[in-house]
Amino acid sequence: MFKRRATQAPPAPEEDLSAQPASPDSDHLRPGLTPKKGVPTPKRSEAQGSRRQPYQAPADRKTAGRDSRQKERLERQRKAQALQRGEQWALPAKDQGPVRALARNYVDSRHGVGEYYMFSIVILIVLLVIPSATAKFVSEFVVLGLLVILAAEGWWVGRRIERLAHERFPGQSTRGVKLYAAMRGITMRRMRVPKPVVNRGDKV
Repeated sequence: MFKRRATQAPPAPEEDLSAQPASPDSDHLRPGLTPKKGVPTPKRSEAQGSRRQPYQAPADRKTAGRDSRQKERLERQRKAQALQRGEQWALPAKDQGPVRALARNYVDSRHGVGEYYMFSIVILIVLLVIPSATAKFVSEFVVLGLLVILAAEGWWVGRRIERLAHERFPGQSTRGVKLYAAMRGITMRRMRVPKPVVNRGDKV
């Protein structure tokens, strides 16, 4: 009366995969087929440009020397521009420190007699060339008076800078700051290095 159930189901017929259209998700099942990247293949020039190129040494000593001189020239230009801007890393030892920066700003913020020192030198040369005893006497008097004025101005400015440095930067050395300020004071404003970062009349 009762038939015995089959313990196993009959195998399903094998489907012909070649007859069915290939789906994008089944590409990775096919051997020897590279999966799609989802982006267009880059051009050969773009791929070569993005590839890191190894360093190639110059072919000869002449080329190497030219490249070295060019790098040194570019480095000197970069340092000179940084010095003009007053960047600390490019400043020489005599210009470094907050006290020297204060001295530069104080001198640059005022009108000084020393700025016209170079113009007075031209006048003195003209007076010395003139073959006249009166001209020589006047030139000597002008030289003496100019030296006195420059010395007095340098001493007064240096004392003022020292007082400000002690107030604002206690513990910092002020050695040589008077001479530093005096030398900057007798230099024409447009020729000062580093360049002035304050205008005339600014409060320092």
